[in-house]
This record gives sequence, C-alpha cells and structure tokens, in this order.
Amino acid sequence: MPQSPIASEASSRVSDAINSRRSARAFLPKEVEVTKLQDIIRCANRAPSGTNIQPWHSHLLTGDSLAAVIKEVQIDFDAQVPYSEERQYYPDKFFEPFLSRRRAVGWGLYDLLDIGKRDREKMTAQHRRNFQFFDAPAAFLFTIHRDLNVGSWLDYGMFLQSAMLLAREHGLHTCPQAAWCGYHTAIRRALPLSEEEVLVCGMAIGYADPEAIENSLFTERASLEENFSHHG
Repeated sequence: MPQSPIASEASSRVSDAINSRRSARAFLPKEVEVTKLQDIIRCANRAPSGTNIQPWHSHLLTGDSLAAVIKEVQIDFDAQVPYSEERQYYPDKFFEPFLSRRRAVGWGLYDLLDIGKRDREKMTAQHRRNFQFFDAPAAFLFTIHRDLNVGSWLDYGMFLQSAMLLAREHGLHTCPQAAWCGYHTAIRRALPLSEEEVLVCGMAIGYADPEAIENSLFTERASLEENFSHHG
C-alpha cells in the first residue's frame, strides 16, 4: 500500500483539509490548548441537522479524566470482558466490496508494523493501543440521546467530519474510533455519563507523530465510477 508522510502544517482550504486528513495512530506528547479544542467544537456545532435539533454532545478528556477512562477500559480489555455495543456499528457479516476494503486497510497497517497473520500477541498489543487513544494528549467521547433515530446519527456524521476538518485547520490530526463503543460500561465507571446517553465513538486528537511508521498509511478510495451515478 502506498506510503506518504502525514501532513504537519495547518490546512487553510477545505479541499486541503479533506485530502490531508488521516486517521493518525501515533501522537506526539505535545499538549493542545483546551481553548483550541473548544473552538473546534464550537465551530463544528454549525454542522447541519434535521430541524436543527443538534443531536451531538462532546465530552473532552484531558489530564486525570483521560487517564481514568483509559485505565478502566484497559482493565476490561485485558480481562477479556465481552465487547458489547449499545448500537451495532458494523454488519453481522461483511460482504463485497466492503470486505476487501476492510481487509486492505487492516493488513496495510499490519504490514507497516510488521505484524503477521499469526502474530496474535502483536495484534492484541496494537488493538490495545486504541484504548489509550494512541497516546494523544486529548480525546473526545461523543454521545447521543438513546431515543433519537437514524436521521440524527446521519447528522452526527456531518458534525464529526466538521470537527476533523477544523482540526486540520489548526494543524492537528484525529482518529475517530468506534472501538470505544463496546466498553461503555467501563467508561461509565470513570465518567459521569447520564443514562440517556449512548456512546457514538471516541476520537483521539493532537499533533501527529510524523516519524511513526503507522502514520504513513495511505488508504485508497474507490474510483468515481464505483460509487457515482449521473442521471441526466
């Protein structure tokens, strides 16, 4: 899979932000100003939503709260507590062309990290890094009211994309992570989430490590002919 260095400079154009956005999986220990993170969410709140209900809620984690969430989730991960999402993210069984795309990004990452198909220990260790936000100095957990329906989840995606592109404007990178959803019980031990909140995803945010081999992963996109139809 092609490799290219992860962008470290800020993006001033929308197209540059889109093309330079990556799911960073290694971050520098450099702190990010809380005011900058608040500004990102404040601006992302301008994302559209059906009848303007704005279904998103952002929980910013830094310092002790970040450490507490990581600790509790890793306790359950290490104890092999069954993964249990409140809302199913993926299909019960993958099928083409989605299966091939999923395998390509997974093995592309593992090839960079020299993880073979039988290296179970290395696979587990890399999977565990999800649950320390890949060493990012800050992170978000995003929640939605459990009584909202599929349209609001679509709206949420527009909000999340807005936040990730705004991060690029500030020279930051992100990694949206559905993996956290299966450990909502552990997260609630560390974070006072209300009963009506359902976890949508987590997101690592910070300054990407340009020297980390995993950050050179370049994911391909389908051609225009594969997912575009013009009805003239």
